[in-house]
Amino acid sequence: MTSASQPMQWANALSQRASLEGAVQEVVEALKDRFETPPDLALVFISSAFTSEFPRLLPLLQERWPLPVVVGCSGGGVVGMADAHTAVEVESAPALSLTVARLPGVTVQPFHLAADDLPDLDSPPQTWTEVIGVDPATNPQFIVLADPFSARINDLLQGLDFAYPQAVKVGGLASVDGFNRQSGLFCQRTLHSEGVVGVALSGPIVLDAIVAQGCRPIGPAYQISQAERNVILGLNDPEQENSERPPLEVLQGLIQTLSEADRKLAQNSLFLGVAQDGFKLTLSPGDFLIRTLIGVDPKAGAIAVGDRVRPGQRVQFHLRDARTSAEDLDHWLGNYHRQQPTAPAGALMFACMGRGEGLYQAANFDSGLFQQYLGPVPLGGFFCGGEIGPVGNTTFLHGFTSVFGICRQP
Repeated sequence: MTSASQPMQWANALSQRASLEGAVQEVVEALKDRFETPPDLALVFISSAFTSEFPRLLPLLQERWPLPVVVGCSGGGVVGMADAHTAVEVESAPALSLTVARLPGVTVQPFHLAADDLPDLDSPPQTWTEVIGVDPATNPQFIVLADPFSARINDLLQGLDFAYPQAVKVGGLASVDGFNRQSGLFCQRTLHSEGVVGVALSGPIVLDAIVAQGCRPIGPAYQISQAERNVILGLNDPEQENSERPPLEVLQGLIQTLSEADRKLAQNSLFLGVAQDGFKLTLSPGDFLIRTLIGVDPKAGAIAVGDRVRPGQRVQFHLRDARTSAEDLDHWLGNYHRQQPTAPAGALMFACMGRGEGLYQAANFDSGLFQQYLGPVPLGGFFCGGEIGPVGNTTFLHGFTSVFGICRQP
């Protein structure tokens, strides 16, 4: 931990060399000379094209540049700086992204948790803070990276919110090599194949989160009148008394009112937004947590959703496409740019593998839009199998989303 009177310093380098030795050497050479004193934190993201070489990454990195804290994971693609001014997204090809930061006065606490380490959800907050090893009084912010199969990630996010309600948590699920379903999690000098790795940053640092879910609402908001676990059995129109109808009937009626283009889109890009504020009278796009529709029961007229729901919640159907995703991210970045109190020192991008060039038919879209608004902020990150970020005051696991964690001095 360096003196808090010095400025925070972030830098990122990206390598697309096909050999791991060459990639590690390239990013270290690009960054090492920029730091007069050793960095306090390194975040490393490696494409799953290197799966067989994951065990060699940390030894190679520490041999060339002994860094005090190293945390990272594998991704279906990685994000990094091609040069001092240009961020790029490398999808489906070998790539290595290394972000390093000098964080004066900040306590940097790495952690690894296996699923068995997590307390029961009925446990008190103190049990969670003991497992994480970070005092809530230090006002920590969290970067969380998890294995998609073994992490009990929703339990972890609930526990973190319970124990650290003021903390911002961002991150993502490591992407896997489709052939052997193996992800890589890196913490200090150890490669983990399961659980969660992360870092808590406590002290004079602010972590701002931008969560772009990329959807637009269609039709009115409804209120759930009946539900069991993740199945909606009845919807009410809040404007009308005694208006309960089967949700499938509501949806079929709504689709008839859509344009031809939106009707086509609804066949495979239809989602449900669940309002997170039960008291807000007028709902806007940022008030909804977007969840996947996973099935219907024509006989009962019921709809199954990719999350638990309960009677009383307000919901609204949503559509997603490239234009909507672009407009949504543009909206949130523009908002942040207008309101940001101090310039960012560095940033991390956690993007769904369903975005990128496959969605936009253009390279570097999300990172390019980020730079349009915020300039050449050092940006690192990866393409995830699920993205972690807040909606309202609660942290969720998302899909089809871009989450940015933006670090700045208070």
